[in-house]
Amino acid sequence: MAAIPDKIDTWQMVNPTTYKKDENGKYVVDAPGKLERTTIPVPELGEDEALVEIAGCGVCHTDLGYFYDGVPTVNKPPLTLGHEIAGTVIAGPDGLVDKNVIIPAVMPCNNCPICDAGRGNRCLAQKMPGNSMGVYGGFSSHIPVPAGDLCVIDEPKFPLSHYAVVADAVTTPYQAAIRAEVQEGDLVIVTGITGGVGSYMGQIAKAMGAKVVVGIARNQAKLDRALNFGADYVINSKGKDVKEVKGEFGAICKEAGVPKNVGWKIFECTGTAGGQELALALLSFLGKLVVVGFGMQTNKYMLSKLMAFDAEIIGTWACLPEYYPKVLEMVQDGRVQIEPFLETKPMSQIQEVFEQQHNGLFDKRQVLEPDF
Repeated sequence: MAAIPDKIDTWQMVNPTTYKKDENGKYVVDAPGKLERTTIPVPELGEDEALVEIAGCGVCHTDLGYFYDGVPTVNKPPLTLGHEIAGTVIAGPDGLVDKNVIIPAVMPCNNCPICDAGRGNRCLAQKMPGNSMGVYGGFSSHIPVPAGDLCVIDEPKFPLSHYAVVADAVTTPYQAAIRAEVQEGDLVIVTGITGGVGSYMGQIAKAMGAKVVVGIARNQAKLDRALNFGADYVINSKGKDVKEVKGEFGAICKEAGVPKNVGWKIFECTGTAGGQELALALLSFLGKLVVVGFGMQTNKYMLSKLMAFDAEIIGTWACLPEYYPKVLEMVQDGRVQIEPFLETKPMSQIQEVFEQQHNGLFDKRQVLEPDF
């Protein structure tokens, strides 16, 4: 058993990036965000808490939103970001000590009307590392967490740090698929299928029985890769308007022998204005649009179309901890591949990784491994 430390080494977000308007009314950086290496206390654990030695923490678009885009955290800075975490329990309930675990990105209170309704993934009192769990987050050496929701990895088939991506990038698409009631024979569209979440959304839809999966994105090399990981057809939307994309989509439907305007389940994973506009345009009769990616922009849509189409727009947030073992099983048996979509770096490179990922320079999910 690893020794219990008297302090936690961590990279805190001291303050996020702030902006101001220049003389032309354009927003420009006023003060850059600041990450600082520091130490914080190890708290006294409650009887239902565990201390996890972190093996790896994934860098999520949400972390960049907190740091660069003005998305507020529940607990105000300074705090440590990071909610995609895998590691080893070194203190806590006897049955968990020395177990390798995935920490769910959100952990519900299990004692409120929302949790009672089976929707604890959106519990208003939920604990989310790097957001609503005090100063504690995943870009650290250790983290104290509620013990009851931890997902145990009995026999890791990959380096433990790699399982960090399951905590959000893989489980969030599974929750989205459950919300959409994906089943055998379904027709699925994934906008942003080449992204950190979209690459798993396509795989999960196919693993759950989708008959046809159409992926839409703007990077041809990544689209070609998606054809080996869930997608049956892909559309490169770069430089094309909605009408052009819909034309290509219609041709695909004709080739596949499926209707172009009935029953499609659309998963919008980009969180961008363009991706959302396209997803809304593709929504048709008996369709479901599930909003998976987050963005700060607003959209214009004629809501009466939902009535005319008898269609649905559905929101989804994170994933219920009870689903994690099922998702882990998909990863362990190969139905969902994680290795081709991630790479690791030392946590000491966090500032460079944030900046490079913010500028879109990575083809894979970045997982930071503690090297304090």
